[in-house]
Amino acid sequence: MRNMSETLMEEFILVGFSEAPTLQHFLFSVFLFIYIITVIGNLSIILAYRFSSGLHTPMYFFLANFSFLEICYISTTVPKLLSSLLLGNKSISFLGCVAQMFCFLLLGGTECYMLAAMAYDRYNAICHPLLYGVVMNKRTCLGLIAVSWISGAINSLTHVVLTFTLSFCGAKTINHFFCDIPPLLDMACSATEINEIVLLVACGCVIVSAFLLTITSYVHIISAVLNIKSTSGRKKAFSTCASHLIVVTMFYGSAIFMYFRPKSSYSMNKDRLIAALYAFIAPLLNPFIYSLRNNDVKVAVKKILCIVFLVQR
Repeated sequence: MRNMSETLMEEFILVGFSEAPTLQHFLFSVFLFIYIITVIGNLSIILAYRFSSGLHTPMYFFLANFSFLEICYISTTVPKLLSSLLLGNKSISFLGCVAQMFCFLLLGGTECYMLAAMAYDRYNAICHPLLYGVVMNKRTCLGLIAVSWISGAINSLTHVVLTFTLSFCGAKTINHFFCDIPPLLDMACSATEINEIVLLVACGCVIVSAFLLTITSYVHIISAVLNIKSTSGRKKAFSTCASHLIVVTMFYGSAIFMYFRPKSSYSMNKDRLIAALYAFIAPLLNPFIYSLRNNDVKVAVKKILCIVFLVQR
């Protein structure tokens, strides 16, 4: 195995979408548009929560934190991808690759638990409405956010340390658009059995456990909603959860496919499409999914836009 001083001098080459050289500028425009809309959309939700007193509830507290997470999440991959598409420089330093993987896994793991925390919030709001204010107090909300970030950091650090102690035997080309675990394991020439086992176990502890917590919350929620006699009451209860359930399905479906499988089933061309789903598309759609189905958020965002327009005039 190479020593650390030798490894630090190396750089990797991110293949990205170089198989379509004539579309590089078109892809740059597409990804730039996705990035700008994602940042604006999620930032609008954050500002709506910050400046609208009517949104100062646990539900919107989690949504604002989730939007901040999504901005950070997409910012770990898209800026480098845009640079590669525009300038043609596909290289990334060893430390840059380490940092990108750590941040991506940190934010991905944090998102798993934050989605579970949001489901727990909806569970208390619908199943225990009289105790909701007591259970979901400020301390509980901050604690759930802190646990999400700490869990994500531990998971990320574990994978980064194990991945970058592998030997790549001079291989530099990463068949992906960012530094992710599967393509790096695929190009490693040293034994990766431990990495694969840890990856599967971590998926069980992080992705699957958080998914089961989320699903458990929704089983109780659906059971409680079905017991509501009023049709309008059931419709209102379901509408508060539908947006979150869509996001959960989209995120967990792609993440489980990407990480919860053996190395022998890796297919980098297919994996890039799946990775794009949760790295680009999910952060782009999330603010629209939440805002279009939530009148309170739409009203708050419109007020902010009106204020900004008046100030500019």
